[in-house]
Amino acid sequence: MYKAHGNHSYKKQRSGSSNAYNRNRGNGFSSGRRNQPRKLDANLFVKKAVQTEVKNDEISSVLFADYAIDDKLKRNIADRGFTTPTPIQEKTIPYLLEGRDVIGIANTGTGKTAAFLIPLIDKAYKNRDERILIITPTRELALQIVDEFRELEKGMGLDAALCIGGANIQRQEKKLWQKPHFVIGTPGRLKDFINRRKLDLSLFRSIVLDEVDRMVDIGFLKDVQFIVSQLPQKRHSLFFSATVSDKAKSIMQGFVNNPVTVSVKQQATSENVDQDIIRVPGHQKIEKLHELLTTDGFDKVLIFGRTKWGIEKLMTALMDRGFKAAAIHGNKTQGQRQRALEQFKQDEVKILLATDVASRGLDIQNVTHVINYDAPESYDDYVHRIGRTGRADKKGTALTFVE
Repeated sequence: MYKAHGNHSYKKQRSGSSNAYNRNRGNGFSSGRRNQPRKLDANLFVKKAVQTEVKNDEISSVLFADYAIDDKLKRNIADRGFTTPTPIQEKTIPYLLEGRDVIGIANTGTGKTAAFLIPLIDKAYKNRDERILIITPTRELALQIVDEFRELEKGMGLDAALCIGGANIQRQEKKLWQKPHFVIGTPGRLKDFINRRKLDLSLFRSIVLDEVDRMVDIGFLKDVQFIVSQLPQKRHSLFFSATVSDKAKSIMQGFVNNPVTVSVKQQATSENVDQDIIRVPGHQKIEKLHELLTTDGFDKVLIFGRTKWGIEKLMTALMDRGFKAAAIHGNKTQGQRQRALEQFKQDEVKILLATDVASRGLDIQNVTHVINYDAPESYDDYVHRIGRTGRADKKGTALTFVE
């Protein structure tokens, strides 16, 4: 039917699929021509995965067991199957254990969440008066940090409050009243709690700004600057970002004090991801997508679209065709988004559709394919979308539909 350009071609798995459904049902699932973003060069989306050998000098000689952290925390790390730190962890953890401010320049998927959680959990366990604030750009990333926190602090008696929009605000207020050791949230909800005197930042001595570049991209610059202005002058500050734009620098300069800068930037896109394009007319995209999803090997597929409306309509169309699918986007409640993610993680549905709200920070195991049903608006968005596959040394495939 339609051939993937480059080295991929996908054979049709069932005869007559283009006639089995009304072709006109494909209309309306692309973003349309109004407000169309500037098109990126399709060649950016073509790259073969490379099998790379890990050089001996890239293998850490340090073990988590070597760090001066509590034995309970060491056991929790070992229970998760981790023995040696990733590069960002190896370079960052010693400085954080010393109490140094750190600027970490690292891509998503490098293990940076554990890089800051491990020393901060150790600090809070050894000093029960310690209170730690972690600010993230998206609800999904905040949830993932909370999940990782719970795994790492098992049996240590520490607690965390999740402060994000779209979730029950009274429950969050009650959790804050209990004075948890960690407060993890998004800028908008945190600012709301500060203004309503439910969150007193003068009590916090350790602060993490995570994925600052994304916070700037989605318009949280003023909220973050406001939150930073409420912090005590004497504090332990951690700043993580994949890139440092001028706007991000404006936050950084007033945030950290005599920092150590650690950079472990990886390739722009993972070497483990086979990247290719599929040329298909817009009105036939749904048929091509149907064909791909019935092809062997498409076991766990993340599909990205540009608009909330388009993603919701595409999900409905796929479900009408018998596929088990779920969606996350800005019009979904937080509960709906969490359920959709959990269904996808637990393989209750094999297809998750999302807008770019889900392209950063999500750590979902064994995603076989990322399909860009709508091309991303920027190459940076593309990098973060396809970073959901090819994780933990597993090979993945990214396909982008172009007309």
